[in-house]
Amino acid sequence: MSSLPPTREPFPTIAPAAVEADANEVRASIVAIDGAEEDAEVIGLMQRAAWAMGADAAVFTAFTHDDAIFTSYRSLHACDPEWPSLYASHRWAAEDPWLEYARRHSAPTLATQVAVHEERQRTIVEAAAVHGFASAVIVPAPSPHGPSQVGVLCVGSKTAGCFESRGFASIRPLLRGLAMELHDWCHRCMRGELSARAHLTDGDLLLLRHEAAGHGSKEIARALHTRPITIDCRFQRLNNRLGVANRRDAVRLARLYELI
Repeated sequence: MSSLPPTREPFPTIAPAAVEADANEVRASIVAIDGAEEDAEVIGLMQRAAWAMGADAAVFTAFTHDDAIFTSYRSLHACDPEWPSLYASHRWAAEDPWLEYARRHSAPTLATQVAVHEERQRTIVEAAAVHGFASAVIVPAPSPHGPSQVGVLCVGSKTAGCFESRGFASIRPLLRGLAMELHDWCHRCMRGELSARAHLTDGDLLLLRHEAAGHGSKEIARALHTRPITIDCRFQRLNNRLGVANRRDAVRLARLYELI
């Protein structure tokens, strides 16, 4: 999880009518994300784009989740530094109504249009308002993997009714582009981190591609000019490094992270 250093200057309060979206600034920031190498650089670009659309704060979170094998997330914060700490300490991700909206929908929406049913959900929304999201837009970033991989961009204003009174139709396409580019960047980083953590080699990926194609140990052994027991041992070591129980889960994980 990443956020701006607490020594940054506080975000300015922007009156609802004071700022028109600077589309060129937003587009330039979006384009630059692809070439960014560090979290801090991407956070700065996200911040620039959010400010250019009249927002005071922005948070992007990418979740990769499969009940059987793996759960991970990556967050980028350009907001009050107390907010990510508060959110994490209360473990609000499991009940966050904005995140739940992103899991089920693809269209950006005003936070006021997201249903809040539980008292704990109301607590989350009220706390968000205090930390720069009194008015907010929720922007899902869908993926081909459906609910197993979801991203959500939240842009907020300290001014209640900011996006409602200005309308967000004009910035909606820009928000979509920003959310999708952030999601691609985060997913790429998460894939690289998994690969590095598991010390994956080209040989490991070849094994996974064989398994994904439905090949058994004997068939793989013939293709690789080795013995079936060697293939079994290699898979066992690979499964341990990936933190999964079996070959099938290893393939699911590799597909989820687009390693194969």
